[in-house]
Amino acid sequence: MSVNYEIYAVRYARHERTARANFLAGDAHDGPMPLDYYVWAIVGGNRPIVVDTGFGVEQATKRKRTLIRPVDEGLRTLGIAHGDVKDVVITHMHYDHSGNHHLFPNAVMHLQDAEMRYCTGRCMTHAELRGAFEAEDVARMVRRVFEERVQFHDGDDELAPGITLHRVGGHTQGLQVVRVPTARGPVVLASDAAHLYANFDQGRPFPILDSVCDYLEAHRKIRRLAASDAHIIPGHDPEVLTRYPCGGKDIARVDLPPQSAG
Repeated sequence: MSVNYEIYAVRYARHERTARANFLAGDAHDGPMPLDYYVWAIVGGNRPIVVDTGFGVEQATKRKRTLIRPVDEGLRTLGIAHGDVKDVVITHMHYDHSGNHHLFPNAVMHLQDAEMRYCTGRCMTHAELRGAFEAEDVARMVRRVFEERVQFHDGDDELAPGITLHRVGGHTQGLQVVRVPTARGPVVLASDAAHLYANFDQGRPFPILDSVCDYLEAHRKIRRLAASDAHIIPGHDPEVLTRYPCGGKDIARVDLPPQSAG
């Protein structure tokens, strides 16, 4: 039996910055271009699934981000008790996607093999590559492995009826995206395969990268997975909250058709 899911983008933080910081070669029109930080909730079937776990006060202070509201508060708005969540997809292990481990003590974390190799291997001896990782988040994920609370995936896999995970790489070696069937067709939560609509629409990579080629190839794969470009949700674009119907304060419902094209 097919299931059409609801998907909620839940904003929890923001970073004020300019456009040149969001593109590999900078930007000629260097005006304000902030990033928003989201976790996503997939609702339907027999259980909610959370995609990414965000960060809390400590990382917001350390990295000079504005915490809008705690992740667990946003999830509670949707009727999701964080301690009851059984499955969490970690798209990749950067600090803003893999913190807050204490919120999900009963969850199995779904992670690509390649991402664990990346964040615990020789690439982390390079400061340029490890800057977006937080050592304690990585160490906590290793501890979860020993607690039998990590399920590894190698490439494409099915998580729940119709919901599939797809390794794309590029931004990090094991970045994965999530394809979700909805009433309007398959939606792809692209995470940091494209921070912003502009990264994807213009084919201009965000400057934090493992491979430029893999980053651009990821866009091709995501286009094949999604029903259309309007079914692709970037990882950090403030426009997500204005393009899609309101699902609550700082929450957008991205399984519904966009209200505008931006």
